[in-house]
Amino acid sequence: MSAAIATFFGAGHLRPASGTWASAIAVGLAVLAYQLGLALLVPAGFVLATLAGFWAVPQYLRDRPGEDPPEIVIDEVAGQWLAMSFTVIPLWRQDVPDLVLAAWPGWLVPFVLFRLFDIWKPWIIGRADRRGDAAGVMLDDLWAGLFAGIGSVALAGVYHGLAPWPG
Repeated sequence: MSAAIATFFGAGHLRPASGTWASAIAVGLAVLAYQLGLALLVPAGFVLATLAGFWAVPQYLRDRPGEDPPEIVIDEVAGQWLAMSFTVIPLWRQDVPDLVLAAWPGWLVPFVLFRLFDIWKPWIIGRADRRGDAAGVMLDDLWAGLFAGIGSVALAGVYHGLAPWPG
């Protein structure tokens, strides 16, 4: 069970760039939940993926101390859903009906920013990554998700300050 969770049910075995594949799958699932009227599943999924990841990753790494194999992607899923929560919740509260076309920056910007922070690993993200333990595997992506979410809100604020939301 820990392997299934750590690899997000096999998504971590997609190549190349398993983290990007997992992030894209997480975004797709978040958009689907939103479109089905279940937007609050995104932050709930973040919490569940985070808790499951903190349980599964140490189990999966038991015989691999200090390693962060590319097939572990539950951290990307949790971080991506955290980033998506920053846009999905406000859009849901504003009754925006269509995340796919009408509010496409609401999923594209968190995806791009999350991948940027996850790859670049500035400041505390890199520090978490360099821990070399199971907690570090999870923490760097949670920090990346937090920064991507905040960045998404900041960019939306700049955009909507220049071009107010129609309606």
